[in-house]
Amino acid sequence: MRHFLFGRTGLRVSELFLGGTPFFARGDGGAQRNHRHLLDTYAEAGGNTIDTASAYGDSEEVLGGLLHGERDRWVLATKFGLTRDPDDANAGGTHRRNLALSLDRSLRRLRTDRVDVLWVHLWDRNTPIEETMRALDDAVRAGKVLYTGISDSPAWVAARADALAEWRDWTPFAGIQVPYNVAARGVERDQLPMVGHLGLSAAVWRPTARGALAGAGGGAPSEHERWAVRAVAEVAAETGATPAQVAIAWTRARRRWVHPIVAASAPEVLKENLGAAGLELDAGAVARLDAAAEPEPGYLEAFTAEAETSPGVAGRVEVVPRAGDRRRGAV
Repeated sequence: MRHFLFGRTGLRVSELFLGGTPFFARGDGGAQRNHRHLLDTYAEAGGNTIDTASAYGDSEEVLGGLLHGERDRWVLATKFGLTRDPDDANAGGTHRRNLALSLDRSLRRLRTDRVDVLWVHLWDRNTPIEETMRALDDAVRAGKVLYTGISDSPAWVAARADALAEWRDWTPFAGIQVPYNVAARGVERDQLPMVGHLGLSAAVWRPTARGALAGAGGGAPSEHERWAVRAVAEVAAETGATPAQVAIAWTRARRRWVHPIVAASAPEVLKENLGAAGLELDAGAVARLDAAAEPEPGYLEAFTAEAETSPGVAGRVEVVPRAGDRRRGAV
């Protein structure tokens, strides 16, 4: 598995992240052995980046036990912001108080003195982004956090946070987390273009659409999803890969700074998903998958494209754009 630089930092992260949700409950001896097998399967594939959260049940405690004695070889990420206690009004949110209490709790559960990446779990409309960014910067300066990111927020929030960090010499976000797969491409409107422009990394969850693109999803898919499932299955049959591998590989096919978060409760399923790291889809396969479930561009993208090609609006002078991707390559 290859490793890439995390955002505008020198931190090396594997191209596939390991999701912490399968470690949700501690369970009995059999569950603990399965947890160990999952972690070993990921490590044997060359992975080094684990993504968990304070809200994932016992996940932090389980991983803290598994990583005991080998903590330093892992890039360990967790999240804060979702409530720790539904009866406490201040036990959730991204304000300074909750950040401090949640981070200390996560460090205890993970049995470590610092986390490599601390993600804001969800945009908090009630806390000024200035407060969150300053509190995160204080955690970095205290040595409890090394890098930061934000999950599930509008592009303008992350962009404003980046500008604030630049102006005030605070620690900027190095990455974002968003849902992304062949059948769900709404983030291509704003979030992913922002990531490319600012030189961030994108950790993407649900790369197989809860298993639907792998042929294992529950419930009745929409017509939009059916087209995507069919296209993924066809490309898988032609390449000799599994549908899950094709779906995961597609998320990285055009953007090397996208890191799918893979998670599975069974080691054999995880091993299959990790096989996506070695799968290179050709341009024809990528184009077919793109066309299977194209996202609605939205008025702004369509209007801007029309304006750029209209002599009456843009003039007759051809403008050659500069390369917009500030990301660096694999290491």
